[in-house]
Amino acid sequence: MAEPAHPDDNGQVYIRWTLAIQSVLAVGLVLFVLRRDWENVFLTTIVIGLTMLPAFVSRRYRVYIPPEFQLIAAIFVFLSLFLGSARDFYYRYWWWDMVLHTGSGFLLGVIGWITLFLLNRTDRLPGIRPGFMCFFAVTFAVFLGVIWEIFEFVVDRLFPAVNMQSNETGVVDTMHDLIVDLAGAVLVAMMGLAYARSGRYSFVVDAVRRFTRRNPRLFRGEKPVE
Repeated sequence: MAEPAHPDDNGQVYIRWTLAIQSVLAVGLVLFVLRRDWENVFLTTIVIGLTMLPAFVSRRYRVYIPPEFQLIAAIFVFLSLFLGSARDFYYRYWWWDMVLHTGSGFLLGVIGWITLFLLNRTDRLPGIRPGFMCFFAVTFAVFLGVIWEIFEFVVDRLFPAVNMQSNETGVVDTMHDLIVDLAGAVLVAMMGLAYARSGRYSFVVDAVRRFTRRNPRLFRGEKPVE
């Protein structure tokens, strides 16, 4: 009978996947340099830096960041900036922008849910009901989605050549983006409610628990871990 996987083994898997993504980016950077495509050299360099940012923050400020969170950040940056912008997937595939906005709604919803989950584990803001945590996750994600659409609108008005919202279908593009942002956030809320009712841990909750255990100085007055 196979032995159950150790939590640290799963962490190593996430780290290996993150390194694999960074390796692909490094190969892409070399190819762009050989082609003298300096615009994409610059963009890919930024992408590589962003994928390495969580590890840098972890070491520089001695804050433990779960490897699955580092992998999620690397995947999102890889899909949006490298494939989306450097490889022109936004223009090649009409659905790419919708997929990324759904993903961003999901990730922002996770961030909103995690924020209240962590606060609920301390004496700073105790007694938060699961329903409110899920509601906050949705509103947090949608609010930031609206802020992003306003940013795109302002950029297009100041620099029309950028065309972030598409001059022909600006309103439709904005509504599609907000709808899929909402869909991603609602998915997080449903997962949060399922966790609250069943008590089953997901990889997100497991990562959050490891985060709180390994960063006790950030959570003074933390409630005992069940």
